[in-house]
Amino acid sequence: MHVPDGFINAPVSAVAGVVAAGAVAVSLRGARRELNERTAPLAGLVAAFIFAVQMLNFPVAAGTSGHLLGGALAAILVGPFTGVLCISVVLLMQGILFADGGLTALGVNILDMGVVTTVVAYVLFRGLLGVLPRTRRSVTAASFVAALVSVPAAACAFTLIYWVGGTTDIPIGKVFTAMVGVHVLIGIGEAVITALTVGAVVAVRPDLVHGAKGLTAPLKLRVDGELVDAPAPAAKPAPDPHRPTRGLWVTGLVTALVLAGFVSFYASANPDGLEKVATDQGIDKEAKEHAAKDSPLADYGVKDVSNTRLSGGLAGVIGVGATLVVGSGAFYVVSRRRRTKDEADTRTDEKV
Repeated sequence: MHVPDGFINAPVSAVAGVVAAGAVAVSLRGARRELNERTAPLAGLVAAFIFAVQMLNFPVAAGTSGHLLGGALAAILVGPFTGVLCISVVLLMQGILFADGGLTALGVNILDMGVVTTVVAYVLFRGLLGVLPRTRRSVTAASFVAALVSVPAAACAFTLIYWVGGTTDIPIGKVFTAMVGVHVLIGIGEAVITALTVGAVVAVRPDLVHGAKGLTAPLKLRVDGELVDAPAPAAKPAPDPHRPTRGLWVTGLVTALVLAGFVSFYASANPDGLEKVATDQGIDKEAKEHAAKDSPLADYGVKDVSNTRLSGGLAGVIGVGATLVVGSGAFYVVSRRRRTKDEADTRTDEKV
């Protein structure tokens, strides 16, 4: 659903850019509460993994494909504020290096694919966990539903932005029907990918999944008409919060590299949902060439490498690496600022 340059007029794109910048600023502050020295590298890995999976377009209808948006996945794994930052890093790398998603439309894309999907998914996810048993299956099921809803929600958000600032005169009802219709189908793919990924991580390291904190609710017994906490059963000890994360990090990185460097060659070549709707409805009449069209990695290929499979694979590996480095660096800085603030607060308390 990457919006190219020219779909949305300059004033609305500028306003979207300002709002997106504000959302990123708020997310930077909020991410300080979600990140620490253990989770910052994992957040960078989540961004790189989402970049890789977004290369895997899957068919959803005749002549149409879809790909992961990733907002739900990022929010559930590393938290909603960090999730917005993960998607923003991915979109920035895609726009600058691969000419995917317009640069003047970057604010629109961050709002649509980053903020809307993350907020909608996480609010729904938390709401579902509030009524479901606090089990691993509930986390996986809630992830599925949250991801499913987040995609048509993003389609609705794009339709609203287009209604306000679209550069072509197309009946908004047609745009809404076409966008929501195809993105409901794409949402099913998003939900499957998100649930499988969250379920896999929760199965081995639930302590690292932000949305799985406090997974098991205490058992209650009714005694003399009152609910009291039952004695804790003899069970497996809780995961050590200082347990190394290297194994999960390496596994995730290898998976991302394989997906981007090899599996992506077999992705659907059909246009994604927005591209298909734009072509069918005439939204793309004012589309402009991408400012980074001459990038050596434009269109997810390496310039001057004639072998298509090798070119695409190298581009995917470079993209995963670049996203990992930029994301991990940014999240490390955010976590360092949190530690610095905590240390300052501790010194202040000691003086008092």
